[in-house]
Amino acid sequence: MVPSHVVSGPVRAHLVCGGRFHDFDFARVELLKLLGEHDDVRTTVCGDYGDRDALERADFLVSYTCDVRPSDAEQRALAEYVSGGKRWLALHGTNSVMDFTDRGVEAVRDYPLLMQTLGSLFLAHPPIQTYRVSVADPAHPLVRDLEPFETEDELYLCEFHGEIHTLLETRWSGQATGFAEAEWPGSEPHPVLYEHPVGRGSVLYLTLGHCRGRYDMQPLMEEYPVVERCSWELPVYYELLRRGIGWARAH
Repeated sequence: MVPSHVVSGPVRAHLVCGGRFHDFDFARVELLKLLGEHDDVRTTVCGDYGDRDALERADFLVSYTCDVRPSDAEQRALAEYVSGGKRWLALHGTNSVMDFTDRGVEAVRDYPLLMQTLGSLFLAHPPIQTYRVSVADPAHPLVRDLEPFETEDELYLCEFHGEIHTLLETRWSGQATGFAEAEWPGSEPHPVLYEHPVGRGSVLYLTLGHCRGRYDMQPLMEEYPVVERCSWELPVYYELLRRGIGWARAH
């Protein structure tokens, strides 16, 4: 007898959500809700890149981190995971590793394999402000039919590694107050969403999505004066996350 349907098994996601200076509880819940919209997706969760077994079992990876510093072995595992044919949806501070110095907040360059895999290294951002995001490649399915939009968020200023395909971008020049690399005089576009091929796999990086609660700046300050949700307050941000998750699992 031929069965009436074939069960192919679950799609396994691995979510890495943790670090410093952000409301990871909020981001974790929101991302799990979006992953849960797919009734075949089963998700493991970790605060760093230490669960190598979960990564190896995963069909795709999602990350929302800040100042998470993987070991050399963990960096190699991430690079091999993507280059072997998997997809990684990397969000906001995933490319951010920072030290507080006399020069200001300074990007740490001790994780080259991680940044080469991601395609970028965070250097600075100006104070949270409103800026316009435009579509760089209107024909690409990940941004097709999206209109330009304004958001109030951290505007990520990065250096880039390898070939990236910019899908969303913004233009800005000025001063990133408090950062070691504070002066940004140029008028070139800054990628907001890009795809970075790595071997047989790929990374999709979305810089939007800062969030911070009252106690997320400890020990630098006891209580932060406001709760920040930034692009999480926009329907278009959730649309980008949904499209990103769809992209990540479709390989």
